[in-house]
Amino acid sequence: MIDTLIATLVSGLVLGSLYALMASGLSVVWTTLGVFNFSHGALMMVSAFVAWTVSEALGLGLLVGIAAGTLSAALVGIIIERLLVRPFYGDRNMLLITVMTTLAAMIILEKSALIIWGARLKQLPRLIEGEISIFGATISAHEALLVALAPLLLIAIWQFTVRSTVGRSLRAVGQNQESASLIGIDVSKAFAIAFGLSAALAGLTGALLGSIRFITPTMGSEPLVKAMIVVIFGGLGSLGATAGAAYVIGIIEALLILWLGLYWTPFALFLLMIVVLVFRPNGIFGGRE
Repeated sequence: MIDTLIATLVSGLVLGSLYALMASGLSVVWTTLGVFNFSHGALMMVSAFVAWTVSEALGLGLLVGIAAGTLSAALVGIIIERLLVRPFYGDRNMLLITVMTTLAAMIILEKSALIIWGARLKQLPRLIEGEISIFGATISAHEALLVALAPLLLIAIWQFTVRSTVGRSLRAVGQNQESASLIGIDVSKAFAIAFGLSAALAGLTGALLGSIRFITPTMGSEPLVKAMIVVIFGGLGSLGATAGAAYVIGIIEALLILWLGLYWTPFALFLLMIVVLVFRPNGIFGGRE
């Protein structure tokens, strides 16, 4: 029983690391623009396919493939911001409009991937082969790398937003766009940077996930839903709260799978999200209204 519980907690840690990378990208866009990017999961998928094409089809190596996938996701994210989000800045219905436009982008990207790469399952090789034992629970070395890499990336993003000039400008725009513009900050440029950074995080996550799961045109849909639960659970607008909530949700999901099974776990997670929205609208780690 103890061995099973330890294995479940380690599995939850792996899930939490994945959700932290996904949800932190959503949090960056929400904090800066105040919109929810529903094409985030599709950007993850695009990166995985590009990484597979570069590393496997072209034979340039996995590291080059991951870099190419991450950059391609960032580029597509910037294009989405320029064409489908920026035209509606200042519109009083911007939040609703961007929900529709980013959903449209998600569908376009998924159908385009189906046309370009086909429906056949693909998978990337693992960055590190072998297995690692943690307190008696065995996971792949690639999953262990994901667990180690996630907090380092989150800390790097936090340092970027706190210490760099560009990062501070993103925070200023998120707090008050008009005031930020008055002190000389290019608000449109800040929005593009936020979208690009968020898409790059999605891309890196997708490329890493492509070594664990099969790459399909819809591979980003489930992680997007889980990331949405994470940002609502932790509280919108806080990177630290989002990261903390990601690990909590990852462990809760792993325990629910153990106790309830795969079939009932999504239902339980959405029920948890509804309870949080009712009693803590600002999230578990957010302040009370």
